[in-house]
Amino acid sequence: MALRLNSVFSSASVVSPNNCLRKATFNLRRGGATIRIRMALSETPSTFKVIDSHLHVWASSQEAGKFPYSPGQEPNLPGHVDFLLQCMEEAGVDGALIVQPINHKFDHSYVTSVLKKYPAKFFGCCLANPADDGSGLKQLEHLVLKDGYRAVRFNPYLWPSGEKMTNEIGKAIFKRAGELHVPVNFMCMKGLDLHISEIEQLCNEFPSTVVLLDHLAFCKPPINDEEGLVFSKLLNLSRFPQVYVKFSALFRVSRTQFPYLDLSPLLSQVVSSFGANRVIWGSDFPFVVPECGYKGAKDAVQLIAHQISLPSSDLEWIMGRTATQLFQSHLITAKQD
Repeated sequence: MALRLNSVFSSASVVSPNNCLRKATFNLRRGGATIRIRMALSETPSTFKVIDSHLHVWASSQEAGKFPYSPGQEPNLPGHVDFLLQCMEEAGVDGALIVQPINHKFDHSYVTSVLKKYPAKFFGCCLANPADDGSGLKQLEHLVLKDGYRAVRFNPYLWPSGEKMTNEIGKAIFKRAGELHVPVNFMCMKGLDLHISEIEQLCNEFPSTVVLLDHLAFCKPPINDEEGLVFSKLLNLSRFPQVYVKFSALFRVSRTQFPYLDLSPLLSQVVSSFGANRVIWGSDFPFVVPECGYKGAKDAVQLIAHQISLPSSDLEWIMGRTATQLFQSHLITAKQD
């Protein structure tokens, strides 16, 4: 059973006069022992924004009449935008990439309404529709060119049975995404090893399309040779300059509770292989809320970064600069709004 944030640690902090450094004491409880960590957490400098690269929103039950859920995909926890905005304000997060949720499947109307209401706050990642009739390609073009979406997600489990993401439809959407300067997010929920050959093929054939691997490509800290081999395959994807890694949804890939410190060596190796400017943080709101709280998702990255002595400049890339680079055209417009 997941523990809430307050049952895992407590902290006290002091903000320095220049508001750039926060000294904090974290009391982490492991088993029956309490471990005290004294550290300095970098506050967000005014020169860059903290960007959450992976979260979801969906209609509240009151809004479901206007924005219906996909059959059988009714959510079991709140994920409406007002709740998200409250969480972001409390955590000091400035902007976010909203990934189209399976709860609304290919009906993007709710997310589109949020993007239009808060153009300076959010940018969107649509869901690729791999239907045999090719309608997904037209939908991608509409969502990007008309509604301003800045990324697209490939969910391999939505492809027709027996089909791969490298089929004719998949290649057409992947290629067009590159032409539109829209990164493709890959969700490898059942394991990277099942899909890495498809990802490599698409990268080889279409090197101009940027790739984002969601949630460390679902690689957990290896506990055997087989898992170690899969993680090495993830690191080897760094040979493709277009591939980026999301250090996101830490609660999904960690084998421990908050602050998920078993992910420290993984982050260290990913940064070493890809460079911090190709690593990007994401919370996986609202699923993260009952796990460690939204603010906890942000704090966990800083605690992990502290454990591996990650330079502050690298942490800035992970927490916002990488996203700014990937979605620069949108963010510049948002800052001027």
